[in-house]
Amino acid sequence: MPNMYREATHAGSWYTDSGAELNRQLNGWLNDADLTFGPARAIIAPHAGYRYCGACGAWAYRQISPAVVKRVFILGPSHHVRLSRCALSAAQYCRTPLYDLKVDQQINKQLESTGHFKWMDQKTDEDEHSIEMHLPYVAKVMEEYSDQFTIVPVMVGSISNEWEETYGKIFAPYLADPQNLFVISSDFCHWGQRFRYTYYEEGSGPIYKWIETLDKMGMDLIETLKADSFSEYLRKYNNTICGRHPIGVLMQSVEELKRRGHRMSFKFLKYDQSNQCCDKKDSSVSYASGSLIFE
Repeated sequence: MPNMYREATHAGSWYTDSGAELNRQLNGWLNDADLTFGPARAIIAPHAGYRYCGACGAWAYRQISPAVVKRVFILGPSHHVRLSRCALSAAQYCRTPLYDLKVDQQINKQLESTGHFKWMDQKTDEDEHSIEMHLPYVAKVMEEYSDQFTIVPVMVGSISNEWEETYGKIFAPYLADPQNLFVISSDFCHWGQRFRYTYYEEGSGPIYKWIETLDKMGMDLIETLKADSFSEYLRKYNNTICGRHPIGVLMQSVEELKRRGHRMSFKFLKYDQSNQCCDKKDSSVSYASGSLIFE
């Protein structure tokens, strides 16, 4: 029996638990972002506390055309449990301070029937922030159609390139359908001793500039939509992009659809850092928002 509700466990800490205040914040950020690369079929957007990345995330969400969307797939990495596959939410609804989002049981059944998906237990689901941080944004963007769409939360484990390809092929037909929207949850470089990542190329200017250079290299490769190039970059620099696997799954889906004759392009619209690192004791997390369109 599925759990009825996945509670909004990070409301009140990572973002406000007041619906009115949340609505005001999201409105402000969305109004400050420009619609330049839509309608999005997929977006990449960050999942940190809203005071760090709420404004950056709005640039991805601004590209969505809510009138056509009937289903929102949200692919996020696992931060707390070791997972070697992808896992589905067993909840029927995901709560947000705005309104509850309905989980698509029919799509969950279809995905489960492939034999390649596990189920999250309620604790695993509620402990993870990478999907939850997108739920209020999805609710906000879809508010005029609140009873006309469902969501499909998917936790993506630490999977191999081969598994990224397998899942990419499973999701490809869904991505091809204009009534589906994919939200790919990822922050970019986590730099500093607390993240055990302090890679820096001497002569690259201040550390925060080097981090930007490193992130932009990865972002440029994502824009080429060539999954192998992005994997090669990750192997070479080990950049701590926490949603590397959800991004890899999206890129493999795109490659599969390209082989079937679809034309798509991806563009990053906003980049930000939580802090400007100037010496080895500093730390920061980077955020990037982008949109995939079908041509």
